[in-house]
Amino acid sequence: MSATLHTPRSTPLQIARDLAQTFSRSVVERDRKGGTPKAERDALRASGLLALSIPREFGGLNATWSQTFDVVREFARVDSSIAHVFGFHHLMLATVRLFGAPSQWQPWYELTARKNWFWGNALNPLDTRTIVKHHGSWREFSGKKSFCSGASDSQMLIASAVDEAAGGKLLIAAIPSGRTGITLHDDWHNMGQRQTDSGSATFERVRVEEGDLLLDPGPLSTPFACLRPLIAQLHFANICLGIAEGAFEEARQYTLNETRPWFKSTALDSRDDPYVLGHFGDFWVRLQGARLLLDNAAGELDRAWAKGAALGADQRGRVAVAIATAKVAASRDGLELCSKVFEVTGARATQASVGLDRHWRNLRTQSLHDPLDYKLHELGDWALNQRLPIPTFYS
Repeated sequence: MSATLHTPRSTPLQIARDLAQTFSRSVVERDRKGGTPKAERDALRASGLLALSIPREFGGLNATWSQTFDVVREFARVDSSIAHVFGFHHLMLATVRLFGAPSQWQPWYELTARKNWFWGNALNPLDTRTIVKHHGSWREFSGKKSFCSGASDSQMLIASAVDEAAGGKLLIAAIPSGRTGITLHDDWHNMGQRQTDSGSATFERVRVEEGDLLLDPGPLSTPFACLRPLIAQLHFANICLGIAEGAFEEARQYTLNETRPWFKSTALDSRDDPYVLGHFGDFWVRLQGARLLLDNAAGELDRAWAKGAALGADQRGRVAVAIATAKVAASRDGLELCSKVFEVTGARATQASVGLDRHWRNLRTQSLHDPLDYKLHELGDWALNQRLPIPTFYS
């Protein structure tokens, strides 16, 4: 695949639309095969969008989170695996900004923008199998990590390990993906999100320098640092909504061009069938509600991000409520829509060549990242008791 050519006037969203149109030509076959979407990742590199969320003074495009997630959603409508790793890349960049010192993240931002680096994930705080050993001025990471989304074909990794000598403290580092001792395994063979490379990694006596560790201010140490899990949650919510929007549009086109009215229908064309119209009306309401909630949550996040170190715990908590609300809506309504599109498209739409099933599989897989039941518990505690969510890596 050759990179899409863009004029200087192209906006990031227009560049994403051009890329998504290209990605759409192969997405059904790639979804079937799985593996690393190398050509598509290289097209992202060439597009300049890997610098989307990086401030202009460090060579980036200076996008807000609202603008960044608009691009994520644009990709998710067609290829949710690409959307996942693209959004995770920007989440990793946010991680070094929120957890690290300016002397760390500023050079990393400049190098990322200049060299089109892709950042991958090997953090997964619930997987504690990677252990820290101390060696004077440096550390050693050894063990395994699961759910390492986007780690393959990346230049930098965010990795975590448990420091047993410090009472089980979680240490997080930004390290080159090709550093000696890191092995990224091709073992992601799940029913959905098949090209996110979310398999495992092995760390064998990986040297981690003091300057690699994100210690100042450190993980979840301030209200501003606690925006990191909220960015992740809003990323997932935008993937879910993007998938649902993509399923809606594909179902719409299929219904207009392929679906035949049921033999008992009084309509001569499926587009006039009352049941088909009822389903599309329901789809529309679900999408509109989720869009409004996500747009509101993104605006809340932008305002909190702009506060920087001055962000207070109360405002951070209200952002958490807005994002959790949007995520529940996008996940639940998206799953319902992606299942019911077959009610309007009919039996022929289940052919493998159509690929309409990928939307439900991808959304179902993505929605299980962390349980919605616990999001509803947090929202219920807020709605009833006015208690804001306690910051964790998932809330």
